[in-house]
Amino acid sequence: MGLYKILLVIFLQIYGIFGTMTSLVYFNETGKLFCNFPNSQNLSWNELVIFWQDQDMLVLFDLLQGIEQPKSVNSKYKGRTSFDRDSWTLKLHNVQIQDKGTYTCFIHHKKPGGMIPLFQMNSELSVRANFSQPEITPISNRTEHSDTVNLTCSSTNGYPEPTRMWFLIEPGNISMHNNSVMKKSQNNVTKLYTVSISASFPIGTESVNIFCVLQHDQMMTELRSLSYKIDPVQLPPAQDFFHWIVAAIVTLAVVFLMVFLILMKNRKKPGPSYERETIQVEAEEKEQLEERVRCYVPERSDEAQCVIKVSKTASGDKSATDT
Repeated sequence: MGLYKILLVIFLQIYGIFGTMTSLVYFNETGKLFCNFPNSQNLSWNELVIFWQDQDMLVLFDLLQGIEQPKSVNSKYKGRTSFDRDSWTLKLHNVQIQDKGTYTCFIHHKKPGGMIPLFQMNSELSVRANFSQPEITPISNRTEHSDTVNLTCSSTNGYPEPTRMWFLIEPGNISMHNNSVMKKSQNNVTKLYTVSISASFPIGTESVNIFCVLQHDQMMTELRSLSYKIDPVQLPPAQDFFHWIVAAIVTLAVVFLMVFLILMKNRKKPGPSYERETIQVEAEEKEQLEERVRCYVPERSDEAQCVIKVSKTASGDKSATDT
């Protein structure tokens, strides 16, 4: 073996013992745990014992002389691993947040007298879950005075814990950091985070667009919501307002006129006393007419009385006329 190969083997072995490779994997996907064994002695699978352990010393995978040993695997990892013999890489499937941490690969040379450690390497598994796009929803359309809009913004199922969340107002590119306190909750099973903020916005004379921004990692990666538009208060045009006033005045005038006519009609209607007086006068006139008729009937025994009554009547009429 040349000097170059000897130095390379030594470097790889030193890196395997002291170095750590980091692997980033997303929630529910497959992560890779590396084991860069150089196998400088060209050992066969029948001569090797390979296994992985997590940071709690639980066994993920055990390969004894080329044969897998499922009984040695912890129940947490059963059915979740597969070994790539070409790249010396162990794949961990359906990664959960709880799977983050350090994993160690061990390789031993099995001999009749026992096992000799050959190689050891650490792999750091970093787990991440993308937050959903922030979504803005109104808490209520408008307050009692119709001069503000209350909004809330939320994002779900993300990991790790986000750093900041705020509203952004355009035009003006105004950020509301201090007025928006981020509320966080973590699912007890999945360990994923849900975050939200709330704020009130005044209704001005011009339209504005509100955005919600989530900063979800130390690399300053940002997620932005769709815009939520706040329109100004819509007042009726001046011409329509004038027409409305004229219509209200006309309506009131018609109502007052109708009330006046009804009152006047009730005022002119005769009452019971007036009707009684009219009936009495009509009866007296009828009686006088009958008396006059009787006086002119021939051969009446009471002719003298008729003359007297007629005279009295005539005298009464004359007196009334003179008067």
